[in-house]
Amino acid sequence: MLKIAYHPIYNHPLKEGHRFPMEKYDLLPQQLLYEGTCNPKNFFEPEIPNNKHFFTVHEPEYFFDLLNITLNQKAARKIGFPLSEVLIEREMIIADGTMKASEFALQHGVAMNIAGGTHHAFSNKGEAFCMLNDQAIGAKYLQNKGLARKILIVDLDVHQGNGTAEIFRNDTSVFTFSMHGKGNYPFVKEQSDLDIALENDTKDPEYLSILKDTLPKLIDQEKPDFIYYLCGVDVVETDKLGKLSMSLEGCKERDRFVLQTCFDVQIPIMCSMGGGYSKDVNIVVEAHANTFRLAEHIYF
Repeated sequence: MLKIAYHPIYNHPLKEGHRFPMEKYDLLPQQLLYEGTCNPKNFFEPEIPNNKHFFTVHEPEYFFDLLNITLNQKAARKIGFPLSEVLIEREMIIADGTMKASEFALQHGVAMNIAGGTHHAFSNKGEAFCMLNDQAIGAKYLQNKGLARKILIVDLDVHQGNGTAEIFRNDTSVFTFSMHGKGNYPFVKEQSDLDIALENDTKDPEYLSILKDTLPKLIDQEKPDFIYYLCGVDVVETDKLGKLSMSLEGCKERDRFVLQTCFDVQIPIMCSMGGGYSKDVNIVVEAHANTFRLAEHIYF
């Protein structure tokens, strides 16, 4: 059974009166239930985990500054919204969802988090609405429990996974691959183990050709026993923050290829949703829903 992390706190507004793009976190599970792709048994509710899990990738001083809302103003501005207890709780619960979904992926081949993909969170700072790096935390969680040895992070959000790259810069047990917009945030990039920077207005044929040439070779080269997939849908041409020109069908084919590849080589995969900022939220929900539909079709 496909297991999906979801908590009502995911939809908490970033700041007073500002709900978009948070509303997608409620609309997406509603759509999956309405169309019959999922039923209530597919969903599980994560919790606030033990603080020790955050110290595997984040510096304690930074974490406690977050927890106590004592970050200096400059650091808080980089995160991008007013900090509050409920927003810190939200980030911690998202990380728990990714940790638990990782264990479900080991059992069933694939698992998902409705939220997550907080790849702009560094070891000692946050940026761009990201405070705690859920997939980095998940990766060390699996390794520390002896459940995975070599991990591959496949980050196909339109923005480079700069925080993830920094966290694992000197860790050869986690390979970071980011394929992103060259002219997009962050404008000063970190160095992942493999970065592929795409020009503005890159369309389906070029994007998919590069991905299909790269991913199988990377898996063969690195031989991971677990894969994290950050499947942001901000690659579509309607996205307000994207700058690429992929169609919904192209984005769906991207997800199909990644999931099918992992299924074929029998490597468990855990998916965090990442970004999606099209003006029409229905496009965002449809693009994300495709990922879940594909997971159900391929694995179950």
